[in-house]
Amino acid sequence: MLEPKFDTCFFERYAMVSLATLLGEHYAHLVNRDRPDLQDEEQSIGIEVTRAIRENKNVANALVNEMAGEDIKEVNAEDLRHINQSGYAYGLGDGSIIGRNEYEFWSLALPLKRILEIKMDKVNNGFYGDFDEFGLFVFTKEDLDLDQIKQTIAFMREKQAYQNRLYSRLFISQIQAMFDCDLETGQYKKYKVSREQRRQFYEEAIRV
Repeated sequence: MLEPKFDTCFFERYAMVSLATLLGEHYAHLVNRDRPDLQDEEQSIGIEVTRAIRENKNVANALVNEMAGEDIKEVNAEDLRHINQSGYAYGLGDGSIIGRNEYEFWSLALPLKRILEIKMDKVNNGFYGDFDEFGLFVFTKEDLDLDQIKQTIAFMREKQAYQNRLYSRLFISQIQAMFDCDLETGQYKKYKVSREQRRQFYEEAIRV
């Protein structure tokens, strides 16, 4: 039996299984590639997968535990190194002036804000090629409430207003729930993810 490896492909496969299971046929034919991570050439869908987590071993360990739907007693140092190398911890750092409410939100979710900015720049610059539908799938440990989900959608819609290439879909996975955000309309749906489903996603994601 192969030992699970919690590298970037693990998260990409977990996202791929999540989308197919929770959202159905439209995302049932994705394959794990690169730039972007998940692709369906026939339907011209490209989805980039990333994480917005603080670079901390305990956070990384807790994330994988939750994804598995159960406690993982031991995650070896090499596996944690793979996770932490891909973790993100950013400050604002752009000199922008923001309102108090927005500041309070982004002070909670700084890694999320920064990774969204990076990914929006990359899709606009053609880094992920050309697809009819671009999606961004973000794993986060931030406990975002519905108002914060709406703020995140509004933030991306504003930033993408004048881009040539843009994400039409944002998927925010809080592991126990996933938000499917339509960036064209500003609407979203929340999907609860049961412990059994998380175990299923985990088992499928560790198969290589």
